[in-house]
Amino acid sequence: MTLYHWFVFFLFIQIVHFLGTWKLYEAAGRKRWEAGIPVYNAIVLMKIIGRPSWWTILLFIPIINLIMFPVIWIETLRSFGKRSTLDSFLGIITFGLYIYYINYTQKLNYISDKNTISENKTTDTLSSLIFAIIVATFVHTYFIQPYTIPTSSLEKSLLIGDFLFVSKVNYGARVPMTTVALPMVHDSIPFVKTKSYLNWPQLPYLRLPGIETINRTDIVVFNWPVDTVHYFFEAKGKPGVIKPIDKKSNYVKRCVGVPGDSLSIKDGIVYINGKILQLPERAKPQFSYTVSLDGKTPIDFEYLLKDLDITDQVYFKNNESKDTLLFRALTAAGAERLKNVPGITSVTREISRTPEAAIFPQNTNWNQDNFGPIYIPQRGKTVALTPETLPFYKRIITDYELNDNGDKNDLKVTGNEIRLNGEIVKNYTFKQNYYWMMGDNRHNSEDSRYWGYVPENHIVGKPIFIWMSWDTNGKGINKIRWDRVFTTVSGEGQPQSYFKYFLIFLVVFFIGDYFWKKRKENKK
Repeated sequence: MTLYHWFVFFLFIQIVHFLGTWKLYEAAGRKRWEAGIPVYNAIVLMKIIGRPSWWTILLFIPIINLIMFPVIWIETLRSFGKRSTLDSFLGIITFGLYIYYINYTQKLNYISDKNTISENKTTDTLSSLIFAIIVATFVHTYFIQPYTIPTSSLEKSLLIGDFLFVSKVNYGARVPMTTVALPMVHDSIPFVKTKSYLNWPQLPYLRLPGIETINRTDIVVFNWPVDTVHYFFEAKGKPGVIKPIDKKSNYVKRCVGVPGDSLSIKDGIVYINGKILQLPERAKPQFSYTVSLDGKTPIDFEYLLKDLDITDQVYFKNNESKDTLLFRALTAAGAERLKNVPGITSVTREISRTPEAAIFPQNTNWNQDNFGPIYIPQRGKTVALTPETLPFYKRIITDYELNDNGDKNDLKVTGNEIRLNGEIVKNYTFKQNYYWMMGDNRHNSEDSRYWGYVPENHIVGKPIFIWMSWDTNGKGINKIRWDRVFTTVSGEGQPQSYFKYFLIFLVVFFIGDYFWKKRKENKK
């Protein structure tokens, strides 16, 4: 839906509200016309039902308003004496239209002070629960979102089992585009595995101001642009699910290219604008290595792998001879360590030389280690469109960007002629920024090398804090990686745990609280 469509929809809702409540406004001592003035009518309604005026703001915050509407319907009914469980049920099940019935068929008895009527414990508990859900949803949507690392693509920097807090504030919180969805869940309802949202209506993309821009080498959480993963029940034969942008699967990678960059990969090393990309100290890029053994010298592999902090992804290349090992994820420092181990004759980094059909944009001789150069699109910049350049930007034009009417672009190619929305075009101007995301675990990461650019409107946030790290291979208390608990994700130097400082803070807080209460009791 475009902004124009939303404006028309908003006016329609105002008419519906006026027709269903004007008599209620009059019964409460207000003017009839006050029910028909957009926004003002909501402020007046808050006064009628005895709720603070700032609640009006919550009615216009996507997702939050879905929780607020049933609350307002019930509060309105209660303000006119309709306090039974059946009244509340009818108010919710009819999406508030039960108020129409009350407005036109019932004798309206306005109760100006509902607090004079005792509340039962169930109502109190429900009110507290709803308030808690609203606050949690607001924080989750616009400030901080919990996230779990599911894959090893950022191994060494982020581990499988790390539990993160992802900041929405750093890059600017994205206003939910999917307006009808369950709060605090992503694309599916837990346990029942059904969709947690409706595809319609959709808000246009809008991002609140952030405190920083995405920089090269930042670790970023984003919605996977090409997500069509089958999470929901579907008839056989369907290719996948088409998800709204903000309901696509969450991915976490390192941003290695920002808008306007020229990016290439040579023998696995990333180059930006012709220079090697300088990674932060905390980044630990890894590659596959072939390790040859002399077959005579005994090697304590259990100790060696523990020393290298490797738990898996080590295989014999030939199970019969067992003289060559493949380390699928090894750092340069780890490779140097292996070269000094008696019994190991050579350590060679694997470098892809043959073309890979799956590599973006799927019509080149590139592979995961030798790639590019490519241009990373920047908002407002124009590129020439030719049969040779179109594969790089086709998905941007057809899937990620809309035309001036807010609709999908119609792109047709006939020979060397490219038509966009019916007109022959020679160039294209980008409407948003794009980024290039890659995993540090270079040979074990499905990233931009395979599906291309990440649009700005797919950015979720920046991981800032590891609050828990769970090692499934650990035993007992060592299942928790204590050295990673309460560590920051970014920053200079090696990660440092602040868990002990947190424990000290808790002890000081509770001791201080104990003596504060004791002091207050002694004064009485």
